[in-house]
Amino acid sequence: MIIGLLRELKPDERRVALRPVEVRRLVELGHEIVVETQSGVAAGFGDDLYAGAGARIAAAPQVVFQDARLLVKVHEPQQHEPALLKRDHILLASLYCEANRARLNVLLQAGVTAFAVEHVVRPLSASSALGGEIGALEGARLLLAPHSGTGKHFAGHFGLAPARALVIGLGTAGRGALRVLLGLGMSVAGFDIDCLALEQSRLDWPGRDFTALHVDNLPTHLPEADLVVNCVLWDKTRRDHLITRAMLGEMKRGAVIVDVAADRAGAIETSMPTTWLSPVYQVQGITHFCVENLPSASPEAASTGYSRMIFEAVASIAGHGPIEGARRDPTLARGLVCSDGKLLHAGAAQLQGLTLTRLDAL
Repeated sequence: MIIGLLRELKPDERRVALRPVEVRRLVELGHEIVVETQSGVAAGFGDDLYAGAGARIAAAPQVVFQDARLLVKVHEPQQHEPALLKRDHILLASLYCEANRARLNVLLQAGVTAFAVEHVVRPLSASSALGGEIGALEGARLLLAPHSGTGKHFAGHFGLAPARALVIGLGTAGRGALRVLLGLGMSVAGFDIDCLALEQSRLDWPGRDFTALHVDNLPTHLPEADLVVNCVLWDKTRRDHLITRAMLGEMKRGAVIVDVAADRAGAIETSMPTTWLSPVYQVQGITHFCVENLPSASPEAASTGYSRMIFEAVASIAGHGPIEGARRDPTLARGLVCSDGKLLHAGAAQLQGLTLTRLDAL
C-alpha cells in the first residue's frame, strides 16, 4: 500500500506522525511511502533522513493526496486538506470528532475510511506524559507575579510554604505532572477515583509533601490551591463538571488552572481549547491555560512517542486493508469512525443522533 505522510497545519504544531525509522520499517514490509517535503524538519527529521529511509519526497501536499491511499497525520485535516480527500482514502489521525459535527461531516461527506488515533491507542498514550509534564511546567511559570499569578514561589524559602498544587487524574498525564511539580518542590495533592492509582502514587512519592485523595475531596482543597492541573479526559456524554464556574469564586485570585485534556466545558466547566499562539485567558480572576497540543512544545520527543505508538496500527491497516484490519484487531475496530459515508463509531452516533452502521454490515 502507498502510505502518505503529511506536514501538520495546526498553528504552532511541530510534530510529525512518523519518524524515518518507522518509515524504513514500513518500506521493509513492502509498502511505498510518500512524504510531503519539510514534514519532519521542526522535529529534527529532514527530508534527507526520510529519503535515506526509502521514502519518496513530494514537493506539495496535493501529490501525497493524489498518490497515497493511507494518509497518516497527527491532527485532523485542516485548511486546504478536506477538499483533497477522496473516497478511497484511509485516514489515521487524532480526530476527536464525536462531539464535533462539522469535523465529522467532513469525513462522512468525503466518504473516507477514518480511524481516530485517540481510540485506537487507549488506554496508552505516548503523548500523555509529555502533556502532563509540559502543562505542569507552564502552570508553575504562570504562578509568577509578572504573569498575574499568585506570586507564590514553587519551592519553599525563608520559612515560607511552597506553592500548593492540585493534580486531578493520576494516570499517565497526571504522573507526568507530579514528576515536575514535586521535583520543583511544590506541595501537591493528587485526586482520582481509582484506589490503585491513588495507592501507586503514594508509593511513588514517599517523603515528599504529597497526599493522594479521592476526587470527592477536591472541592474542599480548591481554596488553598495556587495551581490546578487537570489530567482527566472527560466523557463527552457527561454534563456535570469536577470544577464548576461557581467554584472559581472560592479560589485565590491569580490562581492558575492548566487543563491538559483541554475538553471544552469538560472536567472544568470554564475550559475552552487554546493554542500556543494565544494560550491563556481569565475567568473570574483565575488564569486558564488550555493548549490542545501541549506535546508539540517538545517536538522530537513527542514525535518519537506518537510514531512508536501508531506504528502497529499503520502496519495492520496497510497490510490487511482498513476493514479487514479492524475485523482482525479489536483495537483498530474501536477507533474506526466511518467508511464510505457510513458512521461506525457508537459514541459519535449517540452524541449527534446519527444512524450507526455496524462493522459486520460492511
